Amino acid sequence: MKFETVKALPIVLILAALFLPGPLEGAEKGGTFSIYFENDLFAHTDQYYTNGTKISWISPDLTDYAKSGKLPAWALPLVYKFPFINEPGLQRNVALSLGQNMYTPKDISQKDLIKGDRPYAGWTYFGIAFHSKNERRLDSMEIQLGMVGPLSFAEQTQKFVHRLRGCQLPNGWDNQIKNEPGLAVVYERKWRLLRKSLLGRFGFDAITHLGGALGNVYTYANTGMEARLGWNIPIDFGASLIRPGSDTNAPASERDPRFTHHQPFGLNLFACFDGRGVLHNMFLDGNTFTNSYSVDKKYFVADFAWGVSMIIYGYKISLARVLRTKEFKGQEDNQSFGSISLSYTW
Repeated sequence: MKFETVKALPIVLILAALFLPGPLEGAEKGGTFSIYFENDLFAHTDQYYTNGTKISWISPDLTDYAKSGKLPAWALPLVYKFPFINEPGLQRNVALSLGQNMYTPKDISQKDLIKGDRPYAGWTYFGIAFHSKNERRLDSMEIQLGMVGPLSFAEQTQKFVHRLRGCQLPNGWDNQIKNEPGLAVVYERKWRLLRKSLLGRFGFDAITHLGGALGNVYTYANTGMEARLGWNIPIDFGASLIRPGSDTNAPASERDPRFTHHQPFGLNLFACFDGRGVLHNMFLDGNTFTNSYSVDKKYFVADFAWGVSMIIYGYKISLARVLRTKEFKGQEDNQSFGSISLSYTW
């Protein structure tokens, strides 16, 4: 696959959304399905956080987890003990996701361990999240379970894709972080600070968030904000990147343009920021229960993203460019990568 073909992918996704049929009138709302793809090839590099893929499904709005029938009976006592998400009077969603992230040093041609650069690492995981929301607020509690190390199969995935594209094979995966089961418990709250119309359906909104994660994969506290400006801005909680607790593509109101067939189109520009105070990051600190190569991480990391998002009938397409500050001591450059997400609500 030539790089020119990859660069054309956003155009292909937009055309697909334009020509695929919209939701049938009177059809039951069955949830939101999303596909995410992030890669640094959009910045003409192949290093650090080099690839992320995720698929997710968010259930339709539920008034009660027990009555929904979406969860097994044995799980309900645990879910009802979660803080924040069981407040009366809110709509609820269950979300399921499956994803894989890859991390490499700057020079993937070398076979030997590159001291002073980040280790090779893969993370393949399953996530289950519980959302409680109204139009102004969203609470998300997510549990991620997976594998770090060779059993993540990140090495095989990256080599397969590189062979297809005919580019440099990554030769240093023998030095990757060792096998270890991974667990992360994540909480994040989002608030819609304002939503204002400037001219008809043209307006802007601002959403802030605060949260954190605890586990052997990563432990951090984070906060940030997103602003959107455009036509028929969806009533959800912003553009979604691949990070824990960020799966917010589902509408938060019946007034969302994905549900109003007389105004099925929306287009907005967005800019967002997320800052993290990082206590632990296995992809830099190495394995938790055994010795492995590691680097000295930085305790504060920030992501800055900007892009465009489009709504057409039940489809939402978001394209973003992300700048990430240095994550470890000795890292030569900040990182840049691209993000594409395509979701469908029915």
